[in-house]
Amino acid sequence: MNPSIATRLAQLAARFDEVEALLSREDATGDLDQYRRLTRERSELEPVVELWREHAAVGRAIGEARELLADADMRELAEGEIRAGEERRQAIEERLQVELLPRDPNDERNLFLEIRAGTGGDESALFAGDLFRMYARFAERCGWKVEVVSQSPSELGGYKEVIARIAGHGAYSRLKFESGGHRVQRVPATETQGRIHTSACTVAVLPEADEVSEVSLNPSELRIDTFRASGAGGQHVNKTDSAVRITHLPTGIVVECQDDRSQHRNKAQALSVLAARIRDQQVRAQQARQAAERKSLVGSGDRSERIRTYNFPQGRVTDHRINLTLYKIDQIMDGDIDALVGALAAQHQADQLAALAEAEPA
Repeated sequence: MNPSIATRLAQLAARFDEVEALLSREDATGDLDQYRRLTRERSELEPVVELWREHAAVGRAIGEARELLADADMRELAEGEIRAGEERRQAIEERLQVELLPRDPNDERNLFLEIRAGTGGDESALFAGDLFRMYARFAERCGWKVEVVSQSPSELGGYKEVIARIAGHGAYSRLKFESGGHRVQRVPATETQGRIHTSACTVAVLPEADEVSEVSLNPSELRIDTFRASGAGGQHVNKTDSAVRITHLPTGIVVECQDDRSQHRNKAQALSVLAARIRDQQVRAQQARQAAERKSLVGSGDRSERIRTYNFPQGRVTDHRINLTLYKIDQIMDGDIDALVGALAAQHQADQLAALAEAEPA
């Protein structure tokens, strides 16, 4: 094992023991905020420290087996134990490398899912509706909550635009690689000659800020307009100025929310979406600065990228970033996207490990 990694693991083990001692004190719950922080830190450190201690135990067992090599009667048994121990130690080191990879601080956050129709007119809007249903069904499978924040339905069905909040454990970590251009190839319901059309939608997955205050929102930089909500929603929604439009003047970002009867709740939801969009803009600016130094196989999430194609006549879905093709389009459109999101996460992890290996001294 690389000495620098071993040193870091030893430091983490020492910190784990220190946290354990702090939590075992009689007055540990006196400061509840500190107690929660320590409990969370302990849960994060525990799997790494357990692996590190197992690694040390295996090393000791290998050392004891080596001492038996001098005994002719025990040599064969000792050699077998050494081989098994070395294999086990190698497996533990690989797992430790994964555990030590830098974690995305947003992984455990809820998210805002934004889907917008692109080229293709009505067919693109229908596809946007299909994509929203796909993600909603996936969220349902994961036990997450889906709340529509804003929607602009098209005349033939589907959406010109739909924004939803998805809340659940690890939601952002599972869906963060879905941002980008999604393309569909199929015969539209309005096509009379059976010709295949190609349409596109853009998908954006934004981590939800813990609080609006996490992003600096100066009231003097916000223009807030109220208006009557349009579309379905009952008499009350349509007859009062409950809908809210917020414009962030420095960036020009505009957010509307009209799905709730309460203007106050619509405003709060719109501010939350605005904070997420501004935060996303800041993250993307940082990613752009880092792009020259590091290229990620799974893409930067640029909305102009064509990341995936859904070909209905051939029954296939292809993710172009990892060259993965699955011939089960019906299941995927019904929310069974575990294979896609899992493969993208695995490739991202492999890229991180490769970058770590390149950075280590020879």
